[in-house]
Amino acid sequence: MQKNRHSMLTSLMVVSGASFIVGLIIGYPSWTICLGLIGWALLQIRQFNKLMDWFHKNDDQIELPETTGHWGELFDELSRLQRSQRSRETLLRNIIARFQDSTSALQDAIIIIDQNNNLEWWNKSANRLLGLNDQADQGKPVMNLLRDPRFVRYYKRGQYSDPITLPSPAHSDLKIQYQITRFGEADRLLVARDVSRIMRLEQTRQDFVANASHELRTPLTVIRGYLETFLDQELPRPLIRGLSSMQQQARRMENLVSDLLLLSRLEASHQISDEQPIQIHSVIQHIMEGAEQLALEKGHKFNLDIDPLHDLSGQEIELHSAFSNLIYNAVRYTPAGGTIKISWWVDKQGGHFAVKDNGPGIESIHLPRLTERFYRVDESRSSASGGTGLGLAIVKHVLARHHGQLTIKSKVGKGSTFTCHFPTEIITARLEPEDNAYEEQKLIGFKQDPAEDNQTTS
Repeated sequence: MQKNRHSMLTSLMVVSGASFIVGLIIGYPSWTICLGLIGWALLQIRQFNKLMDWFHKNDDQIELPETTGHWGELFDELSRLQRSQRSRETLLRNIIARFQDSTSALQDAIIIIDQNNNLEWWNKSANRLLGLNDQADQGKPVMNLLRDPRFVRYYKRGQYSDPITLPSPAHSDLKIQYQITRFGEADRLLVARDVSRIMRLEQTRQDFVANASHELRTPLTVIRGYLETFLDQELPRPLIRGLSSMQQQARRMENLVSDLLLLSRLEASHQISDEQPIQIHSVIQHIMEGAEQLALEKGHKFNLDIDPLHDLSGQEIELHSAFSNLIYNAVRYTPAGGTIKISWWVDKQGGHFAVKDNGPGIESIHLPRLTERFYRVDESRSSASGGTGLGLAIVKHVLARHHGQLTIKSKVGKGSTFTCHFPTEIITARLEPEDNAYEEQKLIGFKQDPAEDNQTTS
């Protein structure tokens, strides 16, 4: 383009010079220069109009007209850009076509939602799973087509880290799992997957575990009853040792059966049906009575740091089970003479219950799998402690039913911190706490603002 500008200036100077020379010959230099410049300008206007006519046709397939001079250089440059643009457009069209072909082959429904919450594009599986129509539903709001109130709340909440499973709007016998991902400025990608078969298999597994656990309860109760009867009598020492070991294993099996039944009940429903206000300090105090008895031989020191002004709304039995699992785990795995700190506080993010110990800690490679059922960091140590391997799985499911989450921080040789986080909507205020409750809290060292733990476990 620099060369084009120079050639245009050269053309103007040549026309002006030639006109001046002709004017000198005929005796009218000024008039000949004006006529020469007017002719040169008319030629430029003619070439400019050719270019504008080509632009106004708005068809990339029409070639630029042939011309010479500096306008020819400009047309050649535009022609090269046109060919480059065609190649790029062809490449992009092929990519888009390949993307559409590949997504159309997917069994999962893929839907692109624009920043105005309208349907922009979807694949064929969306028609089959969700009942969308290519002609009628284009550009319509997604919440007008997927009207389930649970999906609407999930979509408006804007927190898409976890998927939601709902019946299909087109086929009531199908279970669809929705997962939303943000991209671009404010667009969303909705992936809908048919999980009916997986859910049926999961339900079969849950039913089997629940039925098997229930059937095991009766024989274990009978075995324990006879063992207790035998141990009350005078028997040879080797026989007593064997019966005591049998009684210990029977008790462990009963605990395992109880945990399996509880886990099955938690998995059967993702919502709490009997939500009630819960006095957190009373729940913790009740758990502490059992924890102190369990820790008598090890001489553990307990530090309580409890906010007395806030409680929770939820299912008390489930939360009692979750909190007790965390506290009893700390007692089992903390060495003799160790310190266990139990905290409950409320901030802008919600409510937080934390159990911190100074035990041996857990290697980072184990942390992502700790909430899996029957997963053990150290098989021998877990078996010796009497754990069932289901405690943290129960904690995870209880928190999920209360819309909370569990975070684990641990460092080998420094101890571990298990923190339960609850959303603000289930936090309740204790309006009129009893005076004796405050006295009891003062005796066991309750504090209103656990600033130190906010930094440690947040």
